[in-house]
Amino acid sequence: MKCFGRIAVRRGLIACTALTLVPAAAASAADAAAGRNKAGACFACHGADGNSAIPTNPSLAAQTPLYIYYQLLQFRERRRVNEQMSPFAAKLSDNDMKDIAAYFSAQKALGTGQPVDEAKSESGKVIAARYHCGSCHTPAFTGQNHIPRIAGLQYDYLVTQLRGFKTGARQDIDGTMASSAQPLSEKDIADIAWYLAGLR
Repeated sequence: MKCFGRIAVRRGLIACTALTLVPAAAASAADAAAGRNKAGACFACHGADGNSAIPTNPSLAAQTPLYIYYQLLQFRERRRVNEQMSPFAAKLSDNDMKDIAAYFSAQKALGTGQPVDEAKSESGKVIAARYHCGSCHTPAFTGQNHIPRIAGLQYDYLVTQLRGFKTGARQDIDGTMASSAQPLSEKDIADIAWYLAGLR
């Protein structure tokens, strides 16, 4: 397990460097005010301020703009497929995606109001450290570049995504998350998600 974790970390760091160099301009020259107007269709699911009230839909407030841009790009190019997101993204230009990303990333994350369960949170914290989740997502899990903020996201959403990475139902850009999720048990996934959902 530990050896696997080190391999995943090395792959992740290499991928982070490569992807950061290519699209550094993706989030530049973005217009957050224009992004708010373009993001109107997003509000029902993700919240007008980017804080979703739906447990299975991610909050986008304070998310890294490059991550939002990449996910919209993947939906547009059908590398990720979702019955709601794919049709919406199909209509977006690159500038539209930059502007929408700039708007949501500028909003304040309010947290999830996750109930306190100290035992589960501590277990999740230990598991996240064991598998070096903070090496890519940053020690505070606030994300960087194309790597998302996972602190304070909804528990149900986090569980679904981790399961998806493990089974292959959820694709990621470079395969790092698919590899990292393989050794996780259902309890690991539940505890990591609980810990992350409780962070602000």
